Amino acid sequence: MEQVNAKRGNWLVIAGVIGAWFALVAQFYLTTQNALVPVDESVIRYFSFFTVLTNIIVAVCFTALLFKKEWGSFFTKPATLTATAVYITVVAIIYNLILRFTWEPKGLQMVVDELLHAIVPLIFVVYWLMYVPKNTLKWRDTFSWLIYPFIYLMFILFRGSVSGFYPYPFVDVAKYGYETVFVNCFYVMLVFLGLSFLSVWIGSKAR
Repeated sequence: MEQVNAKRGNWLVIAGVIGAWFALVAQFYLTTQNALVPVDESVIRYFSFFTVLTNIIVAVCFTALLFKKEWGSFFTKPATLTATAVYITVVAIIYNLILRFTWEPKGLQMVVDELLHAIVPLIFVVYWLMYVPKNTLKWRDTFSWLIYPFIYLMFILFRGSVSGFYPYPFVDVAKYGYETVFVNCFYVMLVFLGLSFLSVWIGSKAR
């Protein structure tokens, strides 16, 4: 199985490791310290955000690329890195086009916000474009890449029905109802598929 040569673009990998892990730890601190709910609920809410979960995947991928250990072989496969690039791109697109204007973070929260939604995604996508081999990507893989966001959606809808907490406004069933939420999620799925097809198409041009 083809793996990425982590020595190429090592400066991007190091920047990604530092930026991603710092942002995740800082966001965890901010979430638990500033929450108006019990600590256990604030921890669950922290891990209920697609942004956080996807940045964790990005951080693990960068860490695996940096240290080149056997445990990280899955996270250095071109298909895994490509799927992750799709996920983190969706994070950046939705946040910067839709959610950025719904609040005004200050201080450390603003720094963390930019890292999670702009800087780390940009570093990862640039690394993918420049250094990840793409000639082994398969069109059929694009549908399997939807498993992670689908499981995530089922989780937040189930937990939202129990707790009343929905991490993003466009999946707020209590406010919009299931029909509108499913329509919103359908459009997001099209974004996932479109970016996945684009990624494989880019890979086909490298063959």
